Amino acid sequence: MRICGVILSGGKSSRMGTTKSFLEIDSKPVITHVADELKKLSNHVTVITNKPADYQFLKLDTYRDRYKNMGPLAGIESAIYHTDADIYVLAACDMPFIYHGVYQHLIQSLNSYEAVIPMYNERRHPLSGIYTKNVLPQIQMLLDNDQRKIRSLFDYITVNYVTNYSGIPKHTLYKHFFNMNDPEQYELAKQF
Repeated sequence: MRICGVILSGGKSSRMGTTKSFLEIDSKPVITHVADELKKLSNHVTVITNKPADYQFLKLDTYRDRYKNMGPLAGIESAIYHTDADIYVLAACDMPFIYHGVYQHLIQSLNSYEAVIPMYNERRHPLSGIYTKNVLPQIQMLLDNDQRKIRSLFDYITVNYVTNYSGIPKHTLYKHFFNMNDPEQYELAKQF
């Protein structure tokens, strides 16, 4: 089973005021932490960004959105379109403390589903989900019809919503799903 780690590094970072990927925690850019953790469970890690030159220091494959200005769903489409894998493990560039064990738990929950979406604090986290290659036609159909919401995809595919993380400590889960959207959250992240 071929697993591709996908780092979604789009967005405008308007609330943060600067590119979130390059903020440093423990003297390394956040995106480096994300890439290092994804490498622990993936055969291949790729970055989806519309500024690939900025990410050359990672020495990873980078791809632009094929559907311009269509949000994260377009990023998922680009990753699946450009990379040959069976499973795509997603991480947003502003989640510095992702833990490969959470993703392994999600992969084990895949069974015959086309996607596994983690539920945490009663919220869906589609940008921390697991998707199979089978979802590509449905994503393209949505984007072709100017539908950008990831949750729209779940009406067309089989999804396992995971709520049980037995064996994973609560503080590890909290950190895994923590993301930095504004300077206050960045300051908090530096104290973890």
